[in-house]
Amino acid sequence: MTHAIQAEGLRRTYSGGFEAVRGLSFTVPRGEIFALLGTNGAGKTSTVELLEGLAAPSAGTARVLGHDPYRERAAVRPRIGVMLQEGGFPSDLTVAETIRMWAGCTSGARPSVDVLDATGLTGHEKIRVKQLSGGERRRLDLALALLGRPEVLFLDEPTTGLDAEGRRDTWALVRSLRDEGTTVLLTTHYLEEAEILADRLAIMHGGRIVLSGTPAEVTAARPARILFTLPPGIPAARLPLHLRAAEDGGRVEIRTTALQDDLAALLGWARDHDVRLGGLDARSASLEEAFLDIAGRITTETEPAR
Repeated sequence: MTHAIQAEGLRRTYSGGFEAVRGLSFTVPRGEIFALLGTNGAGKTSTVELLEGLAAPSAGTARVLGHDPYRERAAVRPRIGVMLQEGGFPSDLTVAETIRMWAGCTSGARPSVDVLDATGLTGHEKIRVKQLSGGERRRLDLALALLGRPEVLFLDEPTTGLDAEGRRDTWALVRSLRDEGTTVLLTTHYLEEAEILADRLAIMHGGRIVLSGTPAEVTAARPARILFTLPPGIPAARLPLHLRAAEDGGRVEIRTTALQDDLAALLGWARDHDVRLGGLDARSASLEEAFLDIAGRITTETEPAR
């Protein structure tokens, strides 16, 4: 079995007729980090709940490790880990008591010291859950999701509330799990997180996937950007014709689909004319730019005519 997760024509309709998931089809190979992105209301959570076996699809099929996660829950649940947006564990229990309680409900639970160390909670064993910071609670949620040595790990906004160091530690942990063979399905609002972690991703809107691929494939069609400041007295009109761009308070921005060639031409012009380019910044399009471009385009296309 090469695919850990398979969705084919997946639909989910709530009472009242609202269709949150509309014919979703995608696969996630074993040992891959797959990010599911979208604006609020795109259908991400509804999709993940179907894959976790928390609800039955209204139509279509879902398979996790070859099984229907809802109808064959007993075969799937011991092999997956789930980190929800909020764990909701008893606030008066200590960290150690919470892990011990959860381990009692988990098949083949690994030693608590392992998950405490992996998630940076060593030394917090006697602290009550209600005394943990928001970031520490997220680490506890992740620790509990890892207790059963999952083959497939579902992470719903895993780094919300974490500081920069905690976020990067979590990224390193998720990568190490992937390298050990764990399949990870990730939802996140941090697009930098998806760009750094995901092997592949899909962007949802209105219950459908509108774009999918590797982060590089998703951003490749968007123009790169060159930013710099010209010295006083040298207007942007002096630039070579194909590099001319509007100035905004002395700052020049060039959008290009040929970053290397245009950057070489710009630097050559600056050298030949003895011009120093202040604050020069050249970079390919980011996933955030691609996402906002797609979201803006879809909103415009679907907005009712006035």
